[in-house]
Amino acid sequence: MVELTWVIPALPLLGFLLLLAFGRRLGDPLAGWLATATVGGSFAATVVVFLGLRGADGGDAHRYTQTLFTWLPAGGFSVDVGFLVDPLSITMCLFVTGTAALIHLYSIGYMHGDEGFSRFFVYMNLFVFSMLVLVLGDNLLLTFLGWEGVGACSYFLIAFWHTKEANASAGKKAFVTNRIGDWGYLVAILLTFFALGSITYTDIFAGAGGLATTTATAIAVLLVIGAIGKSAQLPLYVWLPDAMAGPTPVSALIHAATMVTAGVYLLTRMNPVIAQASPWVSTTIAVVGAATALFAATVAVAQHDIKRVLAYSTVSQLGYMFLAVGSGAYVAAIFHMVTHAFFKALLFLGSGSVIHGMGGEQDMRRMGGLRALMPVTAATFIVGWLAIAGVPPFSGFWSKDEVLLFAWEKHPLLWAVGLVTALLTAFYMGRLVFLTFFGEPRWRRAGTHPGGEAEQSAAEVADDGGGATSTATAVTAVAAEQEVHPHESPWTMTVPLVVLAGLSLLGGVINLSFLSRLQVLEHWLEPVVEAGEHHLDSSSGVKLGLAVVATVASLVGIGLASVLYLRRSAADRPAEPDILLEGWHYDQAVSAFAGGPGRRFFDATTWFDRHIVDGAVNGVAALIRGLGGVARGLQSGYVRSYALGVAAGAVVLVAVFVLRGVAL
Repeated sequence: MVELTWVIPALPLLGFLLLLAFGRRLGDPLAGWLATATVGGSFAATVVVFLGLRGADGGDAHRYTQTLFTWLPAGGFSVDVGFLVDPLSITMCLFVTGTAALIHLYSIGYMHGDEGFSRFFVYMNLFVFSMLVLVLGDNLLLTFLGWEGVGACSYFLIAFWHTKEANASAGKKAFVTNRIGDWGYLVAILLTFFALGSITYTDIFAGAGGLATTTATAIAVLLVIGAIGKSAQLPLYVWLPDAMAGPTPVSALIHAATMVTAGVYLLTRMNPVIAQASPWVSTTIAVVGAATALFAATVAVAQHDIKRVLAYSTVSQLGYMFLAVGSGAYVAAIFHMVTHAFFKALLFLGSGSVIHGMGGEQDMRRMGGLRALMPVTAATFIVGWLAIAGVPPFSGFWSKDEVLLFAWEKHPLLWAVGLVTALLTAFYMGRLVFLTFFGEPRWRRAGTHPGGEAEQSAAEVADDGGGATSTATAVTAVAAEQEVHPHESPWTMTVPLVVLAGLSLLGGVINLSFLSRLQVLEHWLEPVVEAGEHHLDSSSGVKLGLAVVATVASLVGIGLASVLYLRRSAADRPAEPDILLEGWHYDQAVSAFAGGPGRRFFDATTWFDRHIVDGAVNGVAALIRGLGGVARGLQSGYVRSYALGVAAGAVVLVAVFVLRGVAL
């Protein structure tokens, strides 16, 4: 059954091609149903391949390579288009295609009425295809092709409503920022080839043990740079919060199942090389992850936009995954990636349902009391909240607890940072839920924000596009200072919410840490991560104690949010610090540098390239051209001229011989 692997990426590619050719004719909603069917078919094919791989007899039987054709034959360098089927790639395919299929179904309702309906699904199918190429590719270059594909698709989808300047700028910001990380990945490919003579994963795994520490360290550092860019870690996280400018299903796809998980996947895939690198590389990964997790959590506590809170939450949770990788907890990193896909897709789609029901409103200060009017959205969102907050027995508790346990063994300070981040996560998500679904209905106050700020413009209210309702109607209503009428979303949107809520509740069962036989994911991934996986030394008592402390921290965070945002009226709530609201002014600092000293540095680099590098190359070319012109004058084409030259040469030779004879 593993021979069907090619079908997994082929179906989304087929959907992309059909929609590209006939999407406009199919229109709304048929184009959406076609896109959903192809991704759903891809999920079904993945399940079949998974069953075939799981039924194979251990050892190398759990690794299967399917070569489709030779892509780049160039002497000793040859790259095939081939797929590596192993526990890691199939685990990625399962949650990518499964989550993406639900997001596609949701999008049919959310994007209803949008003039770019069919174009939206063209990009979505291409996005899923690119991600599948990324995780299935059997070599670094094919993975890089998918890597660049998801980058291009993120640009198309973040800037989907490109007529608004902010959306277009957000798309460009994501594209340009990722190029910095892509440089690291590309150089790592070249260095790997020079060191091992191959960029195929099976050859890398076989030869990693023989790499010199310096070489392995250089490759690992370059891969980390690429992963930092794609998975939005400090200092390159700045593109991800702005990625929410696209339609909400895009945010769910990027933040939960596709692009941002690529960096963590790459580091996990290349764990044999990281294991050969200097120990400070892993420590750096862990420190970057811990710092990013804490930094983003502090910013999330002050945001007013419901999607912006979730965007910073994604940055923070990705920090947890980096913390796990740096602590040698590759299984825990993938475990948290899977559970995060469930509850973050649920939370983003739930926020889209709220925005849809609120006629385009995204400011939580204008919400409240929606639990009674949107019961399905509220109930499922609360499940996602408890999962990300790490409340047992929800899925996020199990995966977060695994990360914190490995962080404890790496260094107690890293564990402490992760624990504070967990408390802040429970707090800001509690704040989001209480402001949105509980308390007094503040959406009835037309004309002003709860804090007395002026009414948003119609364009600002329509920032998310509105989705399944008529956005124009919602914007007109706000412009006229009329009350909105919150309502539940259609079934195409609520069914994915219910399914994802079930996964967010029960997803932890794939790797229950308290019994060895229940650690299904760990046993499944063991052949892939055995080179770099750290083995725990903590006793059962320590494990239980750390789990209790983490649970208490989560409950304290929820309790604080309840005291400040549930039991107090809007007038009595504390004002969010401006420095947190502005993300510690980091983004502005980056923009100021890029437009000031950075711009001058870039201009100087351009001048150096144009006048020194290009000047040297062009100067050599001019010299050769001049010498060629002189030499060309000697080639007259007349035989008498050549004969005269031969005679003159003969005279010179005779003269030389005569003089040498006289000298002797």
